[in-house]
Amino acid sequence: MFLHPRCPCSRATLGELEQLMAHCQGLFSAQVWFIQPEGMAEDWVKTDLWRTAAAIPGVQVDVDHGGEEARLFQAVTSGQTLLYAASGGLMFHGGITLARGHSGDNPGRDFIESLLKQKITHAASAPVFGCALGWKRTQEKCTACQP
Repeated sequence: MFLHPRCPCSRATLGELEQLMAHCQGLFSAQVWFIQPEGMAEDWVKTDLWRTAAAIPGVQVDVDHGGEEARLFQAVTSGQTLLYAASGGLMFHGGITLARGHSGDNPGRDFIESLLKQKITHAASAPVFGCALGWKRTQEKCTACQP
């Protein structure tokens, strides 16, 4: 999962991830990358969203310096989530909220849970609702987060 550390929309995404981790305990491990645009200090990344993600059991939290990992995985929106099979195949890409900043039942979370519990075996996707990750331009920041 890729998140903008100051995107208020991402709080809902982390809530959905927490539910997935609880409902699918032991079926997968999660890694959350927080974007650190070039020119921003590392403490700029370590927000309350960082602490929330780090507190979810089974979730590893990392800094994505300059958006290198996001570029590698072609993630451009906060909340972009990818699920890979143990064999390495991409099984899901997209978002796990129904709308920007909204928690609750949604196709993305349902697809991932169904894939993990082997109720479906075909790759799936869902729309992503969030702010731009901001790795494309040096100082680009989440538009929803501007004062």
